[in-house]
Amino acid sequence: MSDSVDQQPTAYSEQSFWDKLRKFAAQAGKQVVERALTLYYAAQRPETPAWAKMVIYSSLAYFVLPTDAVPDFTPFVGYSDDLTAILSALSAVAMSITPEVKASARQKAQEWFGEDADQPHDCPQAGDPIREIVID
Repeated sequence: MSDSVDQQPTAYSEQSFWDKLRKFAAQAGKQVVERALTLYYAAQRPETPAWAKMVIYSSLAYFVLPTDAVPDFTPFVGYSDDLTAILSALSAVAMSITPEVKASARQKAQEWFGEDADQPHDCPQAGDPIREIVID
């Protein structure tokens, strides 16, 4: 086998998670990275139930492992299957996702991508006042 195949992870590990995020963050995009970080930080909490950690680690293993339904190097759609696995896990373990977990993931993603990455400048935020739009 080639050296690149020999160096691919064969199972989920914390190190393989961080390695893949660092290496492919720009390709995967802020949305995938932030959600993967949300799952990771939720799994680190002692209060997260064992069943939820199993769901989380299964999803993160799919994200880390090189054999995907849609190969990550496929243009435009390479990380869509990873995002689907991550979103499915997020919905299954939603009760374990605390505001602190979300804030930690958001902060790390902002460190890597910048404050305004993937965010239109005119996009309303949660704390913005309600605006009235008059249609004549």
